[in-house]
Amino acid sequence: MVSTEPREAGADRGSGSERFVSGVLPILLAGLLWGSTGTAASFAPAGASALSVGAANMGIGGLVLLVVAGRSVLPVLRGGARAWRTVLGGAAAVAVYPLAYYTSMHLTGIATGTVVTVGSTPAFTKLCEVIGERTMPRARWVGASAVSTAGVALVVAGQRHPADGPHGAGETAVGVALGLLAGAAYAVYSYSAGRLIRRGAASRAVMGVMFGLGGLMLVPVLVVTGGPLLSTRSGLLVAGYLALVPMALAYLLFGRGLGHVTASTAATLILVEPVAAAVLSVVVAGEHLDPLGWAGIVLVGVGLLILDDRE
Repeated sequence: MVSTEPREAGADRGSGSERFVSGVLPILLAGLLWGSTGTAASFAPAGASALSVGAANMGIGGLVLLVVAGRSVLPVLRGGARAWRTVLGGAAAVAVYPLAYYTSMHLTGIATGTVVTVGSTPAFTKLCEVIGERTMPRARWVGASAVSTAGVALVVAGQRHPADGPHGAGETAVGVALGLLAGAAYAVYSYSAGRLIRRGAASRAVMGVMFGLGGLMLVPVLVVTGGPLLSTRSGLLVAGYLALVPMALAYLLFGRGLGHVTASTAATLILVEPVAAAVLSVVVAGEHLDPLGWAGIVLVGVGLLILDDRE
């Protein structure tokens, strides 16, 4: 069965350079900003929990996006039951994502938690497209994703934690499972946002509504767990950075890009995030990446180079 819904605006129009500037580049920039989240979170006060950091990131950041969107959200809110189902499903995924993601990084380390989460998103996102639009993956996307995902696996294998903070097998297993849950949540909200944008909604309005509602869902978590994070100057700086830069700014860039490439292409492009996370975790947070991990970074880059953004 072939989907009767229109493809993403711009996905099949314009030159390759136009698609790159309008679609690929904003998503790559968003991925680089997201790659800083784990290292930034490592500067949170010792008593701050992963749940509080995650809730501050997308809770506060989501409300900022809603404010930035302003009255532009009204057409989305008036879109009827079909639009509301998509918005609420995406918003629930927005709320799940940071809680699973930051806990995964806490249990497995910055690079590994990021790599598992982001490395799993292309498959989950393509599954959303297969189920929702009856579209099958093309060979070039499969090849690019396979190469990049292999690189992600090598980054995990090449990651070494500081000597004073090894992670046990049980914690690692739970952290990996939570990373997969975060990857699935990312796939749901990116696919949901892309679907609304394809129907003609403005990307800023979609991001404002979806992340604003997700942020409201996270407020109770922040109220319960956020004391140690929000009661110190360093904690407020961490929360402010996470909410404004890798959350609000990055998702505005991501929403812009989703209007010009498919959700599955976007999911493969953001495999640049674990590369940035791995480099920052080594340079700033004291983790170690052996030659196998650096080879994985190269593979991720190769996969991005062969990706066809018209998929």
